[in-house]
Amino acid sequence: MNIDDAITARDNAYEERVLADTRRWLERAVIGLNLCPFAKAVHVKQQIHYAVYHQADEAGLLDALMFEAAQLLAHDAAVRDTTLLIAPQALADFLDFNDFTGRAERRLARAGYDGVLQLASFHPRFQFAGSEEGDIANATNRSPYPTLHLLREDSVSQAVDAFPDAADIFERNIETLERLGPDGWVALDVGPGGDMK
Repeated sequence: MNIDDAITARDNAYEERVLADTRRWLERAVIGLNLCPFAKAVHVKQQIHYAVYHQADEAGLLDALMFEAAQLLAHDAAVRDTTLLIAPQALADFLDFNDFTGRAERRLARAGYDGVLQLASFHPRFQFAGSEEGDIANATNRSPYPTLHLLREDSVSQAVDAFPDAADIFERNIETLERLGPDGWVALDVGPGGDMK
């Protein structure tokens, strides 16, 4: 095996681990704890597209997000209903990530996606404003890696219509995590699987 093949093999193995970690978090936390009642259907139907951005630069991540937005809408919702763009090397600081998410929302709006796509975000160090870092409620938005979630507005509206208590999801999630507690969250094993590259 030459050096280029070795690098490609390493990168492929790393990407597979990032994807496996993200799927484990989705299955055990998001679906397993029913943090998002809409996630199970798209997961079961394999309508979630996963993309990994390998670099650390924010400009490139923003371009990758715009590419994924275009690709999402280029597919029928029955094939690709939503996209998770995972950035394991970028924006390790949550405040930087939060600022970036705001810029990304403005870029999506300028590109004409306002009212068409929504952007949700997840981060390993997510922290609600006014909360303590160790507050278990923060786990509702904690993922193994910084992750940008593109959702179709139409799909969100349909899901909310089908779930009459959608406004109560946030409060219910907090109660679920408070019952689970920090030890229970750790026991789910939904963090990154091994050292970062």
